[in-house]
Amino acid sequence: MANQLPAIKHIVQLMLENRSFDQMLGFLYAANGNKSPTNQPFEGLTGNESNPDAAGRQIKVYKIDSNSPHPYLMPGADPGEGFQNTNYQLFSTDDPEPGAAPTNQGFVINFKAAIQSDEAQGFKDTLPGTEPSEIMGMYAPEMLPIMSGLARGFAVCDHWFASVPTQTIPNRIFAAAATCQGHLDNQVKVFTYPSIFGSLTEKNVDWAIYGYNRDPLTRLDFTDIMYADESHFGHFRDFQKRAAAGKLPAYTFLEPDWSASGNSQHPNYDVALGEQLIRDTYYAVRSGPGWDDTLLLITYDEHGGNYDHVGPPSNATPPDDGTVGEFGFDFKRFGVRIPAVLISPRIAAGTVFRANSGTIDHTSVLKTIELRWGVPPLTARDRAAPDLGDVLTLAKPRTDDPIEGVAAPTTNIPHPDQAEPSLIESIHAHKVSLLPLRNDQGSYDRHTPPDLSTSAQIGDYIQSRTAAWTQHIERKRQRGQGWSMPKGPKQPEGGEEA
Repeated sequence: MANQLPAIKHIVQLMLENRSFDQMLGFLYAANGNKSPTNQPFEGLTGNESNPDAAGRQIKVYKIDSNSPHPYLMPGADPGEGFQNTNYQLFSTDDPEPGAAPTNQGFVINFKAAIQSDEAQGFKDTLPGTEPSEIMGMYAPEMLPIMSGLARGFAVCDHWFASVPTQTIPNRIFAAAATCQGHLDNQVKVFTYPSIFGSLTEKNVDWAIYGYNRDPLTRLDFTDIMYADESHFGHFRDFQKRAAAGKLPAYTFLEPDWSASGNSQHPNYDVALGEQLIRDTYYAVRSGPGWDDTLLLITYDEHGGNYDHVGPPSNATPPDDGTVGEFGFDFKRFGVRIPAVLISPRIAAGTVFRANSGTIDHTSVLKTIELRWGVPPLTARDRAAPDLGDVLTLAKPRTDDPIEGVAAPTTNIPHPDQAEPSLIESIHAHKVSLLPLRNDQGSYDRHTPPDLSTSAQIGDYIQSRTAAWTQHIERKRQRGQGWSMPKGPKQPEGGEEA
């Protein structure tokens, strides 16, 4: 059937946190010899994949099932992230030779180092008894009935790679701007490159960004949307209301709850809560009047140090945005495979989707949006990226529901340190602290945040300071003032402007 992208009026993307493809979907079609019901090949796990431990013993992949001691908090510690850790996981060295082929044999050894580092620093989030071998634990499909059911019932993309071989923030920036302006770590920055949201605004095409239960972090990433109208932002409940009313914009981007008790699925947070979020997102869209014309994407920003057996390609197109990569990186290597499920009544059940040419990464979403709504490419990366339109093959929308009656799993094991702020929460709080608002002395000198030692305190701070920011914008709008950003104080350490 012909590509049905022109029939799509709404693209909704939920981007979760730090999981590899193998860990969440690797065993999806293992019982069928890694072929879908439509006989399409699926690059999943056989059960024979392995990694050496520090003693040279081969540790095989295994299925996480209900008999595991803490199945939905696996692995029991936060794996190593970032550029050097990813290099070690892929090449067994943090400084691979140019042109080296990844072997994906450094995950167990690197996870052991992550556990030891957490212990040395006194972190309390590692579960007792966590072993390096846990990095080879992969979820059995029945443990993730929502994700697995949607992947089988619509489409799974088994060749979707993170945009960069590093951690969260650079990949999330790539997903919105097709560049991370050379940065390869999570250090707090404000990005000056145009985003897809700003580009859609120029075309008078509507968009929205929703945080789960807090104002969205993504709003503070880009200078071209910081002053955007409040109608573009909100919480998950606002997304649900718009979906129910049939008033979703062309592009909707959803963030999870970043906290240790939240639903982001960041290791070692509760994966079951993420399953519930995926289910809620799916039914919010499916139950609304716009369902027939919607493409829903469930993706993750990066692999988060979790094992995957497929080496990332090295044929990426650099953004060509005039910036130089940190660590001498040339942006020609993709990151590790991430889980990706594509959902629409215009997608045939049992689809395994791959691009006919090129490699799918986060910028393929940008390319799809650009083709659908006539938006020009942001960088050379999204110009070269394949789009996702060919997954939409059904002119007549389906009416069946592949997960009808399926409940999301639950767990009674709480995260051991729920009160401790997560890294992304701390990043969010720091970005909020940099908003150009007058302080108690009436100046724009550096703002001193209150005590932010708990997740709850950070939540209150983000809410109150963001509210002050939106009031500030509204006053300027009522006065008819321009939207150039006031010159604020010098960025504090770790907060330089990109």
